[in-house]
Parts: sequence; C-alpha cells; structure tokens
Amino acid sequence: MPSSSTVGIFGGGQLGRMLAQAAPALGVQCRAIDPSPIAPVADVAEHIVGQYEDSASLRAFVEGLTCATTEFENISSKALREVAAYVPVYPPISAIEASQDRVVEKETFVRLGIPTPEFAPIDSVADLERCRSLLSPRAIIKTRRLGYDGKGQRVVSGIEEASRAVQELGGSGLILESFVNFSRELSIIACRGQRDETKFYLVTENLHRGGILRKSIAPAPNLPDELEATAQTYIAKLLDHFSYVGVLALELFEVNGQLMANEMAPRVHNTGHWTIEGAETSQFENHLRAILGMSLGSTKPRAPSIMLNLLTAIPDLSSVADRPGFALHDYRKASAPLRKVGHVTLCDLDVRRLRENSSVIESLLVERIPEPRDK
Repeated sequence: MPSSSTVGIFGGGQLGRMLAQAAPALGVQCRAIDPSPIAPVADVAEHIVGQYEDSASLRAFVEGLTCATTEFENISSKALREVAAYVPVYPPISAIEASQDRVVEKETFVRLGIPTPEFAPIDSVADLERCRSLLSPRAIIKTRRLGYDGKGQRVVSGIEEASRAVQELGGSGLILESFVNFSRELSIIACRGQRDETKFYLVTENLHRGGILRKSIAPAPNLPDELEATAQTYIAKLLDHFSYVGVLALELFEVNGQLMANEMAPRVHNTGHWTIEGAETSQFENHLRAILGMSLGSTKPRAPSIMLNLLTAIPDLSSVADRPGFALHDYRKASAPLRKVGHVTLCDLDVRRLRENSSVIESLLVERIPEPRDK
C-alpha cells in the first residue's frame, strides 16, 4: 500500500460517510463523487459534485486515486469501467453487475448450490401463464432492477392480481418469486482481502417493516451453530465465485430450520452498522483494509449489540444517551418521510439490559416514524 492512499467512493450517502470516517485510523483519505451538493459525505471527505457518468467529473474523481469502491450497487457499468481503466475497482464489477439484476443474482445462487425461493423472469402478462404454480397461494412480483427498501414490488395472489401488478410495475423487466413463509430474516457479512484472507461477522437477525430495516440484533438469538456455519458456507461460495475483494452481505430467510438466500449486496451494509461499536474491527474499516491490500482486522464481537435505524427525523434521545453502550450516528440528512437519517447502536454484555434499553429507545421512535401503508 502506498504511504499516502486515497480511496475513491461512488456515492456520498451514509455508507460513504461511514467509510470515510473509518479511513483516518488507517492513514487513508477518501474522495467521493455524488451529484448532490449536500451529500452526507461532504463534511468528512473530499466531495466531487458530479453525475456518475459524466466523463469530466470522473476524470477529476480518479486523479491520484489508489483504488475505487462503491457504497451502492446500482452504479452504471459504464461509470465503473471508465474508472477501472485508470485504477482498480473493488468489489469486482462482475459481482456488482450480478447484484443489479435479481434474475442474474438468483441464477448465480442456483449455480452455486445456494437455496433460494423459486423464481421466473417476467417480461409480459402472458409470461404468468407458464408459472401459475408459483402464484399459489401467494407470490411476489419485483422489478429486476433498482428496487430497494420495499419499493418496486407487490405481493399477489392469483393470476388476476399478478396481471395487475405486472402492468403497474411496467409490464416487463420483472421477476416472480414464490412467497416464502419464513420464521425470521437473517444476514451475514463477510470480508475478503486481496490474498484470499476471509473474515466473517456474526449472523444477525433483522426486523423489517414496510420493506425498511428497523432493527438488527447481533448475534441472532438462538441460532444453532450449524446454521451459522451454513451461512458462512453460502457467502464463502459467493466470495470464491467472484474472486471477491471487500465486504459482501448476504440476506437470508430462516425457513423450517434451514436457510434460503434472498439477495446479496456487494458493499458495506445496513445490517452491519452494529460492527462500528460491537466488533473489534468495523465492516467499514475492514472494507478499506481489503481493497487497499492490508491484512484484515478481527471481526470478533465486543458485546451483544442492537442497531436501530432512525427514520424521518432524529428524535430527542438525551434521556437515554447515558444507557450502557449507547452510540448515536447522525447522517446529516434533511428530514423526510421514512428516510434513513441516522442509527443508534447499543452494546452490552448484559443481554437482558440490552433488550430493555432497546425497547425504551424504540418507544421514543414510534411517534416519529409513521407506519407505511401496505400496497
């Protein structure tokens, strides 16, 4: 690694901000490109205000970079490849491209022997006829690209509802997935270095509402050792398949004591925010270590942790700020309905107290987060 390294980040949102905040401890600088002049990264790193596919902006972005990475997966291949002509880009572009298309992503899972819900590509209402079996009793129709936080999807029952959903979602470029009656949602985050060194973080239990992550619990309560090992096996297959470098997240369903893959994210991930306080090395630091060719830090947990997303606006938490292991992260975002504007992490060796304190903080958030209307 050069004595003075600069990492380029596609995107200046909260993930880019937290990457940049992890950099000084490694003697590293970050530069982000983002079209918003008020991106959260702006006060912690050099910020180039520009469109991701604008060649002039990209030339300014790559100047003097050691390598580049991304804080979100929906960056265009054109922009990634233009930067890759000058500096290494991590994670591999092949992994980023696979994650951008839900059909390609699930085909990858199947090819690697990773269980995933049954699925079929949908490019017209007529395509529903050949996969009627997936519609009983319920199914999910999603856009193949660009959906996030529950957007771009519909739960349907029967051919008539499915036909309407296909039309509402654009008529083509969709995926139909069988509805999985899961007992809970889990995720695992792993990091792989340039010399194949691999570290795993604890499997985390995640609670969503309205398609938006509200809470992560690490470690996932009452998770059998064999399921922890299975999650590590599945994500290791993906790391090997893509010759991956950096942090990768794999979202999972627990179904009848088994695991099924939902989707992957080739980047640092919301379900790993607890690692900043709750692990010896955060996902953000380890991502930087990996892409810069450094040895990875320990992923050993410091204490059981709970992460709570703060949506819409950051409430007054002064009354709970002295609770054990309390940490508030403000993303410096303007308030907006259901926007992720920050998160709180609690870390405590006393698990009962940890849960009680989490409940107290959650009670302060209820009135600040309007319940989303289900489609």
